[in-house]
Amino acid sequence: MKQMNWVFDSVKKPNEEQRHIAEQRQGSLTKPPGSLGRLEELAIKMAALQNQARPALNRPGISLFAADHGVADEGVSAFPQIVTGEMIKNFVSGGAAISVLARQIGARLEVVNAGTINPLKPMSGVIDARIAAGTKNLFLQSAMDEDQLMQSLQLGRDAVKRHVEEGVDMFIAGDMGIANTTSATAIICALLGEAPAMIAGPGTGLDSAGVAHKAIVVRKALQLHRLENSQVLDIIRCVGGFEINAMVGAYVYCAQAGLPILVDGFISSAAALAAVRINPQIKEWMFVAHRSAEPGHSAIVESLGLTPILDLGMRLGEASGAAMALPLLRLACALHNEMATFDEASVSEQLND
Repeated sequence: MKQMNWVFDSVKKPNEEQRHIAEQRQGSLTKPPGSLGRLEELAIKMAALQNQARPALNRPGISLFAADHGVADEGVSAFPQIVTGEMIKNFVSGGAAISVLARQIGARLEVVNAGTINPLKPMSGVIDARIAAGTKNLFLQSAMDEDQLMQSLQLGRDAVKRHVEEGVDMFIAGDMGIANTTSATAIICALLGEAPAMIAGPGTGLDSAGVAHKAIVVRKALQLHRLENSQVLDIIRCVGGFEINAMVGAYVYCAQAGLPILVDGFISSAAALAAVRINPQIKEWMFVAHRSAEPGHSAIVESLGLTPILDLGMRLGEASGAAMALPLLRLACALHNEMATFDEASVSEQLND
């Protein structure tokens, strides 16, 4: 795995001096201390990550990674795999939820085909980085080999590099892949030691019998691969997905490059958990955008120790929840930067008591 040595490189540290300056400013603004709740915490954290006392989010960037999964053969999804490729077309034609949201928040959006089951014709806005025709069926064998693992991680690193070159100040990863909630469930169970029945959810709309079947598939896959106490890279090679692993690589490189991360929902959080298991300091660069309606999501955010910004009952993926949360982060920064201090407004701080 020498070609993946970059994954274990050290990450940057938030600037504690700027955090302290931001905390002092929050304490001097014309409001009772703590009255803006978590908006104050978000602005202070952003100041430390951006290494500036007056943080701003002017150029968010979204990479949406798409790939198919061989485990779809086990009937774990309500939709056929052809939908992955069809949704890629929808993303770049502007009709998908994340396409609308990216326009509204002014985000740079790129779509990366990491491995659809069928080749796609060249499309503007789509980076064709197809590793294979989807992963192999993790229920029967390892989802990918070591070379494919390396390629998938590198896709994420390359995406972040493109965003950094464009001056992006917040990275968001999105996902699309029929059956990828099964892969994410397997990753989470392997990392947290949870029972599949506690983590598996409806995904694309499975009924209770379908969810129970998904849990059985995951349980038997975990028994096959014997992933207890395995290294993270072995786990995501055996039961991961090309698009999930690309997000892992992206999160790792964001922390190495000093780029704040806004984590989306269930699939993205599974990738975030894997990245943090590679290097716990990566967590310092993350915000969790929302609490997904997928039942296993709470276990991930509790393990990460991060509080979701929103709770809207969403479970779409595509980075849609993260795009929803970004305006709140912007507002937190605007309040921090533009509110007057007590001295500037000639207001007595005693009125704060």
